[in-house]
Amino acid sequence: MGEPMIEFNQTGREGQYLRGHGGDTSNCAIAAARAGASAGMFTGVGRDEFGDSLMQLWTENGVDAAQVIRSAEAHTGVYFVHHGEAGHSFSYLRAGSAASRIAPADVPRDYICSARILHASGISLAISATACDAVFEAMAMAREAGVLVSFDTNLRLRLWPLARARAMIEAAVAMTDIALPGLEDAEQLLGLSDPDRIADHCLRLGARVVALTLGSKGCLVATPDERRLVAGLPVQAVDATGAGDTFDGNFLAEYLRIGDPFAAARFANAAAALATQGHGAVAPMPRRREVEAFLAQAAA
Repeated sequence: MGEPMIEFNQTGREGQYLRGHGGDTSNCAIAAARAGASAGMFTGVGRDEFGDSLMQLWTENGVDAAQVIRSAEAHTGVYFVHHGEAGHSFSYLRAGSAASRIAPADVPRDYICSARILHASGISLAISATACDAVFEAMAMAREAGVLVSFDTNLRLRLWPLARARAMIEAAVAMTDIALPGLEDAEQLLGLSDPDRIADHCLRLGARVVALTLGSKGCLVATPDERRLVAGLPVQAVDATGAGDTFDGNFLAEYLRIGDPFAAARFANAAAALATQGHGAVAPMPRRREVEAFLAQAAA
């Protein structure tokens, strides 16, 4: 549940951009589907060419979009990825998007309650007050129905002030079974840099599983009973756009399949590493067979 977007990713210094698709929770759904999970998307898109493109993307990747709301009054969000010496940065054209107009009354109860996991993110909360309320409504529905809730902090300070982000994300993590924070996010949200202390904080709030991503170093996976540092796999990275979303989708798919968060994290680390080898958020996302081949090669 969140905001899908059309992506324009810079491929040359002369201003060339490659058109693609993005939006963190949409990316996660596609990554999960490519990993073999049954995935669906709840959001809003415009009745425009960009909305048509996203609907086609979900169909092509086996992501159910039957609950997506098509708006004749609001546009589909757009963002641009720029690359420089400091890494990648983003510019957005998303104010008033169809996804940001989602409200609690729009949340499809039966759809949410029939899932095994509901996944949302800090961006899902940040795009508007009504969208934020809708996410909390969906989380409450999920918890009441025994559906697991997954949440990625995915902090974007261009969307909201840090004080509000801290309050809303803290409240969301308190309703979360599977917490998927990033180290950089946690440093800003909690003022903590020690991975173990960050994991402890999420567990105290009530998370059953914490997978704290650490970039190329991999991730720290913690449960109330055990924790392990799961190392990353080295690759020649080209573009890290969407790597965290790829991790999320593959982690959730593999965790549902085998029930082992540590093995799921290794699988997700491999998928995220492969996703950095091409430009854009969606196009480089691997499928299960590619991840399994990569893991077999790494173990040889």
